[in-house]
Amino acid sequence: MKDYIKIGIEKNLISFNEDMSRITYVFQKKERNYNNPEEKVQAETFLRLILDYNYPVNRIKQFVPVTMGREIKEADIIIYDDDMCMSPHILVECKRQEVSEAEYQQAIEQAYSYAFALPCDVKFVWVTSGIKSDYFEVDKNQNTRNQMPDIPQFGVKNVASYKYVYGAEYLPEVSGKQRFFDLSVIEQSDLTRRFKQAHEALWAGGQLNPSEAFDELDKLIFCKIWDERKPRRMGEPYDFQIITVSKEEEKSETQRRLIENDNLYKRIIALYEEGRQKDKEVFRDNIRLTPEKIRTVVGYLESVNLGETDLDSKGRAFETFMGSFFRGNFGQYFTPREIVKFIVDVLPIEHDSKVLDTSCGSGGFLLYALNKIRNKATELYPLYKTDTRQYKHWFSYWHDFAEKNLYGIEISEQISRAAKMNMIIHDDGHTNVITSDGLMSDESIIAKTNNHGFKYGTFDFIITNPPFGSTIRQSEQAYLKTYQLGKKEEDWLAVAARPQETRDGQSTEVLFIEQDYNFLKEGGYLAIVLPDGILTNSTMQYVRTQIEDWFRIVAVISMPQTAFMANGAGVKSSVLFLRKWTKIETKLLINTKKNIEERLLHDNCYLVQRQTWDKEIKQKQKKKANEIKSKQNISVTAAKQTEEYKTWNADLLTEYANKVDELKSLLTDEYQQAKQKELTDYPIFMAIAESIGYDATGKKTSVNELDIIGEELRKFINSL
Repeated sequence: MKDYIKIGIEKNLISFNEDMSRITYVFQKKERNYNNPEEKVQAETFLRLILDYNYPVNRIKQFVPVTMGREIKEADIIIYDDDMCMSPHILVECKRQEVSEAEYQQAIEQAYSYAFALPCDVKFVWVTSGIKSDYFEVDKNQNTRNQMPDIPQFGVKNVASYKYVYGAEYLPEVSGKQRFFDLSVIEQSDLTRRFKQAHEALWAGGQLNPSEAFDELDKLIFCKIWDERKPRRMGEPYDFQIITVSKEEEKSETQRRLIENDNLYKRIIALYEEGRQKDKEVFRDNIRLTPEKIRTVVGYLESVNLGETDLDSKGRAFETFMGSFFRGNFGQYFTPREIVKFIVDVLPIEHDSKVLDTSCGSGGFLLYALNKIRNKATELYPLYKTDTRQYKHWFSYWHDFAEKNLYGIEISEQISRAAKMNMIIHDDGHTNVITSDGLMSDESIIAKTNNHGFKYGTFDFIITNPPFGSTIRQSEQAYLKTYQLGKKEEDWLAVAARPQETRDGQSTEVLFIEQDYNFLKEGGYLAIVLPDGILTNSTMQYVRTQIEDWFRIVAVISMPQTAFMANGAGVKSSVLFLRKWTKIETKLLINTKKNIEERLLHDNCYLVQRQTWDKEIKQKQKKKANEIKSKQNISVTAAKQTEEYKTWNADLLTEYANKVDELKSLLTDEYQQAKQKELTDYPIFMAIAESIGYDATGKKTSVNELDIIGEELRKFINSL
């Protein structure tokens, strides 16, 4: 993208004061406030007229007084047909980038009224916000305006019906003939604004709600990307642009717009259907926008080259846009990129690793995994941009990973679609992102999606932040009974074994631990964000025991309380890094624990002691009941119903319950001590991160302790 301001300074067309707060237009000797958002658009537009459209600076006037009845207004820029600046040729109206669609339409009417108020004929009008432009040919005598794809360049009489063509920079320039433009690479902030304003334009009128508007914009972004990927000859126009109809073809302004909209609608639908045929999973339903709404969105995006825009920039732009829309109601689908980056960076993911996120949300973990492999490809093949052979190896290295080894599951169809678009914008990796309940069995997922990659025991890495707080109930999901953690745990200190029972419900984050275990290969890594309650609450000991049996605990990294507040969640959490034991290792662990339990029960005569206490309780109860019977001359049954007996019996049961608890506590302590001695000891990496690069509101901060922790943890994992 051209840096017009820099070029303008170099060519002495503009200058600035030291702090860049004041701009001076050198030829006109006019100084203005550059902190004004409209002034920034004005400055760039002024420079484009000279640098792109070749108009002489002496024929350009800015801030020109225009008499409107009794008022005197100011036209932003007028380009004249003569050196004396007597015959206005083009009028330009500049608005700030953040202007709403409604305000933008008002600006068009304002510019049109200026053109009619000027003393001589103005032939063309250009209205621009910097990120959107409209061009008109005006005829005062006929009181008409004809929309055009561009204003004429200096010396050009006839303007084509389109502006953007493939390879425009390689086409020869011919004096007196229009020069076309190719698509432009733009900055992240500019692209974010375009996404946001296009989205707002779709729902602001009330025909769509913001959620529906997001879906429809997603579809059009998909069409835009697909259009850029289509093979074209040099100079061939892009389909994703407004192509106008001349007034010679159709005299009626209203009818011209209807024809233009209908033609654009047909081109967009054709792009959409062509893309859907290649990838039916991305969008299953049709585009539901009117031709006029499609035109509005195309106006924001037609000039942009999404394919060539820096991956990180366009990714951040789309994620920022998604975040601004979804974060309120869908904050749980976004893991802060600092945490995502930390997790992906420390894991030894390679181009042949099979990677899964079982609750992928907007696709953050998958994107970082893809970028990690793409960066590795660039390290291995640094000359890929100039060397054809290196390019083939470079492309294959990361694209094969994206297409064959990167998998994601998301239960929300809308968020799943957004994740796929996020991946497409990053140049792919969406092929194996599916819409499904991530807790269903692999067989059910495969049957539903016909994607055979989702097999248990086949993944090298699972990186995930499962949803917290919701509960899966047996009455709602029959699959709960298939989960070990969906059943009530065995109590080795119970006197009699009870039949295994399914719990009434279990939290999603607990079930995802088991599901991730199922999907992993032996020796595979799981990095999972979990609420601290799983690690600390006594009622969750059975979960920790199961984790211990299934995984080698590699690391526990405590996150600050504020880690997820900006996403609407205040639960204190940690990141667990786990490596799946082999079946033999798990069996050995379970058997060792079982042997310890049986030995402790035997050595402490636990069952005998419990039976003895049970006998003592029964004997004392019988004796007390007989005492009351004799004293009150009533039956034993009636004696047990008296308040005296009930109070005494409650005290008795409490006394023995305390004895049982004391014995259980003693055995539990001995059990823990025996485990420490008899189970294989191994080191666990532990760290507390108090500052992780942003505060509770999501605002960036200067300190991110995850960078230092990540370096040490990476070394630790590599040493295992």
